[in-house]
Amino acid sequence: MKKTLLALTVTALFGLKASAQEPYTLQVYDEAVYYGMYEGTVNEPLPANAIRHSNSSYGVKLTEEQLASFGNKLTMNVVVGALCDNYDRIANVNLAFVPKGATSYVYNEVSRIEIGRFITPFMNKNVTPDEVPYTWEVDNLTQIFHDPAITAEYDLWVELEIYGYQGAAVTEIPGCAGRNDVFRGSLEFVSSTNTALTTGENHFAPLSFKYELKNYTLDGTDVLGETTKSFTFTLDEPVADAKFYVITSNHGSNSGGEEYIRRNHFIYLDDVLSFMYKPGGISCEPFRQYNTQGNGIYGASPQSALQWASFSNWCPGAKIPTRVVELGDLEAGEHTFTIKVPDAVFADGQGYFPTSAYMQAYEVTLGTDTFDKKAFTVSPNPVNDIATITTNGQNVKTVSVVNTLGQTVLTGSTESVDLSALQSGIYMIKVDFTNNTSAVQKIVKR
Repeated sequence: MKKTLLALTVTALFGLKASAQEPYTLQVYDEAVYYGMYEGTVNEPLPANAIRHSNSSYGVKLTEEQLASFGNKLTMNVVVGALCDNYDRIANVNLAFVPKGATSYVYNEVSRIEIGRFITPFMNKNVTPDEVPYTWEVDNLTQIFHDPAITAEYDLWVELEIYGYQGAAVTEIPGCAGRNDVFRGSLEFVSSTNTALTTGENHFAPLSFKYELKNYTLDGTDVLGETTKSFTFTLDEPVADAKFYVITSNHGSNSGGEEYIRRNHFIYLDDVLSFMYKPGGISCEPFRQYNTQGNGIYGASPQSALQWASFSNWCPGAKIPTRVVELGDLEAGEHTFTIKVPDAVFADGQGYFPTSAYMQAYEVTLGTDTFDKKAFTVSPNPVNDIATITTNGQNVKTVSVVNTLGQTVLTGSTESVDLSALQSGIYMIKVDFTNNTSAVQKIVKR
C-alpha cells in the first residue's frame, strides 16, 4: 500500500529553539491485565476501548480526534507490572492497519508494523520494584498518523502484546495460587510540536512482522543451512532519505544458546551491505533490580553474577533497540531488503530470530532553510571511531555532533571527528563553514 514518507525529527536541533505546544498525552492502555499464554482465551473484563485477540494481545483504535492531536514529536512509554508470571518473554507494541470503519478485526488478516519490542523480567508482585518502564522516541510515527492517504483507507490500531506463563509462580509467589493472570501493562503516547520542522511527501512500506529467521527450514530462510532472508518493495517514484527500521532479537532454548550469544547481523539494500550490528550491550547489570523472582536464570550466586555481566544479548527487563539504517536517496522501481546472520547456530533445530522491518523515506526541512546535504561528505559511515569530513571546497569553521534528543555531544573545528567515546546509534553532524553557510549529514556510530 502506498503511503507518504515519514520523518525522523529532532528537537532543538543544532541550537535552534523549538516552538512546542503543551504536550498532548494519550493513555492507550491503563494497567491492562494479561493472562497465561498457553491457556484458553479468558472471558475477563476488557481494558477500556480494547478488543482481545488472545490472552496476550489487545488492540485499541486511535480516533480521528486523537490522531489530529499528535504533533511531530512523539514518545511512547510502556510500563509492565508484576502479577503471577514465572518467566521472561518477548513483548511488543504494534501499529495495525485495519480497513476503515471496522469495529473489530481478525489478527492474521491485517497488515501491521512492530513499533517497539522489549523483554519482560522475572518479577515477584510482592517485592519492590514490581514494575519496569520502557521508553521509545518514535517521532516518525506521527507522519503515519497524519497521512491522509493512509487514514482515508485504514483505521490505526495500537496493539500491546505481553506474553507470560504462570508455571511455578502459583506455588512460589505468595498470593498466586489458583490464578492465571501474568502481567499488567500500560501504554501512553506523549506528543508535542516543533513548528520549525516540516516534512515532505514520502513513502512507507511494511516488509516483515516478527518473521522467524532461522536456517533449518525453508519457512525461515531463503537458503537451507544459511540464516538469510530477503523482502522486496516497489517505489512508484524516487524518494529521498530512505531508511530501514529493523527490530531483531535472538530467541532459542538454553541448549541452543542463541539467546545468549552475540552474533553479527548484516543488512543489505539491493545486495549491497548497508549496516552491520551486534545485538547486546555492555552488561545486563542495570536490569537486575527488576528481576525479583528467586527462580530467575540470573540468581544471586557468584556464577549468576558473571552471567549478568556476559549475557548482554538477552536481558530480562530490557528494551530491544529499533535500529535505523540510513539508505540515502532511492530510485523508483523494485528494491530488496536482506538480513543475514551467517554465524548463527540453532542446536537441534531450535530457536529463531523474530525479525520485523519496514521502510520509510522522507525529506525534512528545518525552519525556512533546507540544509545542503551535498556540501560535504562524511566517511566511513557507519563509523567505529574516526569520521572524516570532506567538503566541496568550503572551509570548515565548526563541527557539531548532535544525538537524537537534540543534545550536542561533541564539538570541534577540524575535518576529523573522534566518535569512539559515543554509544552506538544515530547522530547528526552539522558543519558550519566560514562563508556562514551550514550543512548536515546523518551518521551511524557502531
